[in-house]
Amino acid sequence: MPVLSLMVELKLTCVTFDCADPGRVAAFWAEALGQGSGWRLDGHCVRLVDGGPYLEFVPVPEGKTVKNRLHLGLSTPDLDAEIARLTSLGATLAWEEEFPPGWTYRNVVMRDIEGNEFCLGNEGSQSG
Repeated sequence: MPVLSLMVELKLTCVTFDCADPGRVAAFWAEALGQGSGWRLDGHCVRLVDGGPYLEFVPVPEGKTVKNRLHLGLSTPDLDAEIARLTSLGATLAWEEEFPPGWTYRNVVMRDIEGNEFCLGNEGSQSG
């Protein structure tokens, strides 16, 4: 039986968020990701200055009702300071995950200003 070989070129272009107020949510994420560190607000999108995948925010009439099936995973060297900074921007802390004893990694689940979950972890690693 002949083998069919196809070259597929698939490129991640963006991650799209449904939201009630795209401009407000885009502004939150531009500030959260740091406009001075390579991200910029572009209408209802937050883009990397040098290109690459971007975050897009589109209006929908319905509100969020259940946990996201897809979420962003972010990391930081100072988890507690970043939780405080994001909270000051309007994010809320949902919960902190538990890991086995000896792990130096911490991860929290937070929600943006419209309730979309995202993970925030430190840059530590598990021991042993």
